[in-house]
Amino acid sequence: MRKRNYILVSFAVALLLAIGVYYLPPVHSRLAWRMDELRTRIKYALNPPEEVVFVPTQHIESTGTPSPPPSQKPTSPGPTPTLAPTSSPTVTPTPLPASVILKDITYIDEHGRWNYCGPANLAMALTYWGWKGTRDDIATVIKPGENNPDLDFITRGKTDKNVMPYELTGFVEDHTDYHVVLRYGGEMALLQRLIAAGFPVIVEKGYYTKDYTGKLGWLGHYVFVTGYDDGQAAFIVQDAWLQPGKNLSSPYDVFYTGWRSFDYLLMVVYPPERETEVFSLLGSWADTSWADQHALDIANFETQTLDSVDGFFAWFNKGTSHVRLQQYMDAAMAFDQAFAIYAQLGSDDRQRPYRMMWYQTGPYWAYFYTGRYQDVIGLAEQTLNDTVDKPTIEESLYWRAMAEYAIGEYDAAFSDMRSAVYYNINMQAAIVKLQEWGLSP
Repeated sequence: MRKRNYILVSFAVALLLAIGVYYLPPVHSRLAWRMDELRTRIKYALNPPEEVVFVPTQHIESTGTPSPPPSQKPTSPGPTPTLAPTSSPTVTPTPLPASVILKDITYIDEHGRWNYCGPANLAMALTYWGWKGTRDDIATVIKPGENNPDLDFITRGKTDKNVMPYELTGFVEDHTDYHVVLRYGGEMALLQRLIAAGFPVIVEKGYYTKDYTGKLGWLGHYVFVTGYDDGQAAFIVQDAWLQPGKNLSSPYDVFYTGWRSFDYLLMVVYPPERETEVFSLLGSWADTSWADQHALDIANFETQTLDSVDGFFAWFNKGTSHVRLQQYMDAAMAFDQAFAIYAQLGSDDRQRPYRMMWYQTGPYWAYFYTGRYQDVIGLAEQTLNDTVDKPTIEESLYWRAMAEYAIGEYDAAFSDMRSAVYYNINMQAAIVKLQEWGLSP
C-alpha cells in the first residue's frame, strides 16, 4: 500500500514539475505549437469537420428586412467594389503570342510561416515592379494574428487562417505607391492578354491536397500567374506552397476547375503611370458592374451544366455575384441551394470543401441583409468550429457579432466583436463597429 501511494505521489510530483517546466517561456515557445497540433489532430479525428453540414433554418419568404440601397456600402469585411475610370476602353483585337513567360520574377515561398500564401504572392507581385519590402512586412499589416505579446511573430500569425482579397488590395492602396485592380468573372483569354502585355496576375483558386494532419481535403490558395504556353495548354505559375514551386506548369483545364472555386477572381498590381494601359487591357472588365454581372452570367450557365462539387461552387459563385451586385434576396436563395448540394456531397477525394467559409463571406452578407440573423449565427458557429483548433476567423466572429446585436444579444455581440479585433488588431470594420457601440477593443 505504501509503495502504491509512493508511486502515485511521485507521479503527481513529476506531472506538476513537467507542467511547470512546460510553461517556462523558453520551453513553452518551442513546444506550444506541437501541443496545439496534437490537440488539433485528436479533435479532427473525433469530430471530422467534413461530416458536418449547414442547414439554413429560416425561410426566405418570412423575412422582410430590406437590402441596403445601392448607394449604401455597409462597413463590413468582404467584397467591396474597386473604382475604375468612368470610361471602359475597348481592347484592340491583336493576335497574342502562342507562348509568353515573363522574366525578372522573384520567387517567394510561404515556408516557415502559417497560412502565408497571401503575403507571399503579394510580395512577388510588388517585387516584380521594384518594391523593396518582404512578405513579413505585408503580413504585419494584413495578418498580425493573435494580439498576445507573449507570443512571437510567427506563432501569432498561425491563428489567421486566411487573408481576404480586400486585405491584399488594401495593403497595396494604403501602404505602397502602386495600384491594384480586383475583378471577378475573369477568363483565360483575359489572363493571357494581361500577361502578354507584361502584367502578371494573382488569382485565388481551390485545390485538393493533404493538409498537415495527413488528410486529403480542399484548400483555398493564391498563385501568381506569370506566363502561358498554348503548345502545352498550360499557364506558368509561381506556387508559394509547393516544393519546388517556381515556374510550374498548370494545365488549362486543371487551372480553370480550381479557379471556379473563387468566382474567377483576379488581381493585378501595377505602377500608377501604367493605369491607362491596364484598363485598356481589361476592356469590358474595367467596369466593375459589368465584371460582376459577367461573373453572374458565368455562374448562371454553370449552375445549369455542372453537378456534384463543381455544382456547389457554381451555386456559391452565383450567390457571391448577387452579393456584389447588392441583390441580397437572390444571393440568399443561391446560397441555400449551394448548401443543399453541399449536404449531398460524399467524403471521398472530392469530399466536402468544409473550409469554404474560411475564405469567403458572401453568405453572411446575403443572410444578414435579408434579416436571417439566426442563419448568420448558425453558419458562423459551424465555420468557427470547423477551424478545428481555435475559433479564430475574424470575419466569422464579426458577422456573428453583427447578427447577435441585431437580435438583442448585446453581451455576446460585444464579446465576439472584441474577439475579432483580438485576432486581427488591424480589422478596421470591427474597430469602427465597436466605436459605434461606444466600446473599446
